[in-house]
Amino acid sequence: MSMILDSFWRALAYCLHPRVMLLSLLPLLLMVALWLGLGYFFWEPAMDGVRAVLEASQLLQSIWHWLERLHLGGLKTVVAPLLLIFAATPVIVMLSVLVVAFMMTPAIVSLVAQRRFSTLERCATTSWFAALLWTMGSAAMAALAMVVSAPLWLVPPLILVLPPLIWGWLSYRVMAFDALCVHASPNERREIFRRHRVSLLTMGWVTGTLSAAPSLVWASGAMFAVYFVPLLPLAIWIYTFIFAFSSLWFTHYCLAALQLLRAHSPATPDGGVIDAPGADCSTPFLPHEPTAQAPISAP
Repeated sequence: MSMILDSFWRALAYCLHPRVMLLSLLPLLLMVALWLGLGYFFWEPAMDGVRAVLEASQLLQSIWHWLERLHLGGLKTVVAPLLLIFAATPVIVMLSVLVVAFMMTPAIVSLVAQRRFSTLERCATTSWFAALLWTMGSAAMAALAMVVSAPLWLVPPLILVLPPLIWGWLSYRVMAFDALCVHASPNERREIFRRHRVSLLTMGWVTGTLSAAPSLVWASGAMFAVYFVPLLPLAIWIYTFIFAFSSLWFTHYCLAALQLLRAHSPATPDGGVIDAPGADCSTPFLPHEPTAQAPISAP
């Protein structure tokens, strides 16, 4: 827990670093341009399509009449925007994670390593293509989990639990991997994931919960839902800031865990002897097989 809190406060402080603030502008501008363009061309047609589907349902027509008798007919105007928002939010969140991972995390790892872990040896045995496969594979699994769990979102408590868990798991997989891919060997990375899995998943859950904040704003009132497109840049800025902070948090934690692992490299849980990390960066932290020593002959 102490490592989580220490990394948390360090990540908050680094968010105010001029370099981090400048780095956050490019993914922010990219995401805003992308979503404003999509909103300009597709928001109204999508709204018309959703309204047509809602008006064609006899069950929903009965619900509308019942709400009008209760003087709540105004709720009908926000149902279509809210449905579109709930459909678009997972896509926005996942794209925000990927954009921050590709455009900010490498520079963030370099910054944190230079300022805090300057003596930590680099062990860049993970290729760019392997990192890309890991990230896209994680995103595909998160998207599949979103689709499979979508019917459960109709249960009021679960919609506040399932999406943050999925987004947090994706943040954990992507951010932790990117934080270690330059400095840790595959064996070191697997060992850190094994030893610190609970802490890393907790950090991911916190990140996923924070990323659900903008969607709660849209769902909190009709005004926010109606003005979703004009307020979208603010939401994207919040997402970008949250995942930039997440990248800093995972980087501080993972590099500290790697430094601690190498400091205690002479011992393993099974009592084996571990290679020194500087001896061969491609295969560190593998227990040696015991070998019998040859008898020393008398001179």
